[in-house]
This record gives sequence, structure tokens and C-alpha cells, in this order.
Amino acid sequence: MNRLAACVVCYWALLVSPVAAFAGHPSACKETGTRIPDIRLTEVARNLDSPVHITHAGDGSKRLFIVEQAGRILALSGNKPGATAFLDIRDKVSSGGERGLLSVAFHPRFRSNGRFYVNYTVRDKGLYTIVSEFHLNKTGTVDYTSERVLLRIKQPYSNHNGGQLAFGHDGYLYIGMGDGGSANDPPGNGQNLGTLLGAMLRIDVDKQDKNTAYAIPTDNPFVGKTGARPEIWAYGLRNPWRFSFDRHSGELYAADVGQDEVEEINIIEKGKNYGWRIMEGPQCTPDINPDCNKKGLSLPIYSYRHNVGRSITGGHVYRGKNIPSLCGSYVYGDFVSQGIWALRYKDGKVIVHKTLFDPQSLLKLVIDFFDDDGLLISSFGEDEDGELYVASYQSGRVFRIVAR
Repeated sequence: MNRLAACVVCYWALLVSPVAAFAGHPSACKETGTRIPDIRLTEVARNLDSPVHITHAGDGSKRLFIVEQAGRILALSGNKPGATAFLDIRDKVSSGGERGLLSVAFHPRFRSNGRFYVNYTVRDKGLYTIVSEFHLNKTGTVDYTSERVLLRIKQPYSNHNGGQLAFGHDGYLYIGMGDGGSANDPPGNGQNLGTLLGAMLRIDVDKQDKNTAYAIPTDNPFVGKTGARPEIWAYGLRNPWRFSFDRHSGELYAADVGQDEVEEINIIEKGKNYGWRIMEGPQCTPDINPDCNKKGLSLPIYSYRHNVGRSITGGHVYRGKNIPSLCGSYVYGDFVSQGIWALRYKDGKVIVHKTLFDPQSLLKLVIDFFDDDGLLISSFGEDEDGELYVASYQSGRVFRIVAR
């Protein structure tokens, strides 16, 4: 028993070591083939309170920003062993379950204008999703009086809040909204262009239209369509918990969390309908209509059933330089099964798929030996150099993905 424990400790030291340095230059990796390499996880932060999002500010500081669900954003910088508070709005946020402070997105010109955007839930005679803007003051810290609410969206139930914010290559802010919750989307929000729920939204935060705190890009697909919300870029989504843009191609990868049977990955494109609640993944939703009409619906590029995992966590296309053979691979995971996979998507199809982290592997057994909470992948993240990170929700840790 003692020899086994010693072996496990050695294996853990090799696979998960405390490193907090993010060196390197902006990514320019080149895809070299279809082989996807093996990976390991290196710990960069611990003692976090339910981390749910990881990102960078694109300001040259190389800081890694970690969002805690209760309402804080921490900044991890250089070789410093701990993270420091960047934003604390715990007094505003309604947190728990799928609610909370769910993501942050930094303005493309954050370095010069100090503006950033957050997505969080509040209770005020009901549950609402808030998307708001903050900016820094002259000392480089957050001016809490600067908060400007852009969107206040009523949530009919406490789950399926979406929560991801990200700027596209076009400079517009994209907002992932779930269907509003419950089972089978009772109000039919996913197929209703008259609501902001169940959709990917796209807004211009640098301008303002009359009666809104933002502007509608003129090329949004439903501008001028009677009864449709012009903010909508695409619809038919159940709960796009995490989405990301390929920093090379600009493609928008969204992982839509499934209901009873299927998890799915979509490439989100202008004006398309991704099927929910008519479809769950590539199949007709059994409890709605098992013989549905699929005409006009966009199918996922990849899906898996619940014998593999039960809650997909969207990731990123790797564009870093430290794992050259991973370049161009979309890395994603599952919150429940704790697996991590990668795929390559080319010419409209997935050409290769590989398990990077097997939920039943020795590595998982090692993590569980030290931490009964397991990995529970709530989010992936990308630093300024394109290197990837994984957030472990319940154990409060963040890992960097490195080559094995």
C-alpha cells in the first residue's frame, strides 16, 4: 500500500506540477497533418471558488483572468503564485446551480479604452441575465460606478442561462443565450425569433441606437424582419454554455448542452437554425416529435451520446506554439464524465477525433486520489499566446494543457 501511494505521488508530480508562468509570443502555429498528440495537465492555480471561465485581456500584460461563479474575477500574472482580485460584484450576483457571474470579455481595444463586459444573473422580482460594461479608472483599477447595463433579459427558469461573451473578428460582441430552462423548452424559445432566449446574439458596443445602450450591426440576418429581434445572429440553441472563435479562421465553435440523450458541437453561422427544440443533436427530440421535419435545420459537426458524457463543455481551437501537432484541433470536454477530446474539422467534416483525457485513465484515478471532487470541467480558456487551460469547478483549480 505504501509503495502504491508513493508511486501515485510520483506520477502526480510528473503530470500536475504547480507552474504559473505564461511565456511566449503571439501564436502563429501551422497545421502539419491529422495526428493529434497526447497531453498532460499542469496546475497553475488552486483555492479558487467555483471557477467557470478563463480568458485574457489581449493587452500585452499576459495576465490570465479567472471568473468565479459567486461574482469575482481574479487576475493571474507572471510568476506570482496567487491570483489577485480584478472585479468583485458578489453583492450584485445571484449565484448557484447554473446562475452566477458566468463570463467576461475584454474590448478589442481594452489596452487603450479600459472597457470590458460581464454576463451575470440577478434576482429582482424574478431572475434576469445582465450583460453590462465596466471600465477602468485612471489608476488602472475597476471603476464600479461606471457599470452600464446593455441587456437585461428575463429568465423564466433558473437553468439554461447560457452565459458566454466573446468578441468576434468583426469587433462585435457575441452573447450566448440558453432557452430559458426547464425540460423540452416549454415556451418554444429556441424556435422563436421574437425572444432573445435560445439564440446567439450579436451587438455593436461602440455605438448606440435609439432606445438601446448598443447598436444593431446592419448585416445581422433578421434586421427588418417583422416580429424578430434584430440582435439575433443564429437560433435554435438549448444552452450554449461555452463558445469560442478560432483566432486563425474566425469560425465560431459552440458546444450546445443536450437534454436526455445527445451533446453537440456546432459551427455557428449567420441566420442559421440549429434545431432545438425540434432536434436534440442530429436526432428528432423524442419527447417532442420523433418524426420531425429537419428541413432548414443545421446539424452539428459532431455529437456524442450520454454513454460518453452528459454535459458538454466547449473549448477552443488550439493556436499556440508549444504543442505544434495540436495546431488546428478543437479541444473540448464534458463536465460530468470529465473527459477531454480533440477533433479536426476541415472542408465541412470532422477528419480526425481523439481522446486526450480518458475519464477512466490512470491520470483521472491520480486526480481523484488527491481530490474526491475530480476534474468537473466547467470551462476551457485561452491565453494571449494561444495556450489552453482547463477549469476544475468543484476542486477550485486551473490547469494548463501541455504536451506529454
